[in-house]
Amino acid sequence: MEKKCGLMMLLVCLAMTASCCYGESKPSFDDNFSIMWSENHFKTSEDGQIWYLSLDNDTGCGFQTKQKYRFGWFSMKLKLVGGDSAGVVTAYYMCTEEGAGPTRDELDFEFLGNRSGEPYLIQTNVYKNGTGNREMRHKLWFDPTLDYHTYSILWNSHQIIFFVDRVPVRVYKNADYENNFFPNQKPMYLFSSIWNADDWATRGGLEKTDWKKAPFVSSYKDFTVDGCQWKDPYPECVSTTTDHWWDQYEAWHLTKDQKLDFAWVQRNLVIYDYCKDIKRFPTLPEECSLSPWD
Repeated sequence: MEKKCGLMMLLVCLAMTASCCYGESKPSFDDNFSIMWSENHFKTSEDGQIWYLSLDNDTGCGFQTKQKYRFGWFSMKLKLVGGDSAGVVTAYYMCTEEGAGPTRDELDFEFLGNRSGEPYLIQTNVYKNGTGNREMRHKLWFDPTLDYHTYSILWNSHQIIFFVDRVPVRVYKNADYENNFFPNQKPMYLFSSIWNADDWATRGGLEKTDWKKAPFVSSYKDFTVDGCQWKDPYPECVSTTTDHWWDQYEAWHLTKDQKLDFAWVQRNLVIYDYCKDIKRFPTLPEECSLSPWD
């Protein structure tokens, strides 16, 4: 490979490197994660490399990383619940706390189930000090129940990008002044869970979960992280983040190719953007004035 590759090539290199380096000794689930609740709703494949979470009318299930991180690249392959999944939410997110605390920071991917034949929607959200209400919703250009697809978060002090199969679907920028909308001070765990949310998830709660179709199962594999692992009181890498590709200049902005992909997403896949909801926000939140293109 030539001396320097672009950010997109770096992401590809990262995935290839992880695949090569792990070889036959890929880390097990227990190396990276702990079950949060309902261990009897969790299973693995025979080789331990695919992880299954199930939801029934008793409970769902969830897991979290054993380590906390502040900034980096976080990626996982998911295959979502097939068939009639109305009311079911599969969540893949980062959060500063194990519970939904009142001062938490959080970065969310939520996959909103639907009736058979209707498309899944992805909802993303960003919390800072317990305040969210920054939802965006997107359609997908594929059926996420048929195969595994890669969902990733790039987080540095300049921007947060949500990727689907390395296509940027959402860009959330920081300002060049201290603010209360960009989460950049607290380390986060990475979580995933499946749970019932039929009070809001599908058509605003009009479509309820059909428990006769239970159990609902989502599956996961190929967790990849290249980030600053938190060590109290203050990890060395956070104070020198430009030593890492995920916080070098090229990762502070969309690349030329990413801008083309992002423009296509904006034109074709956005269902809802809180920054355009003037009925809900007569005065738009201040972060809405920041351009994702800068």
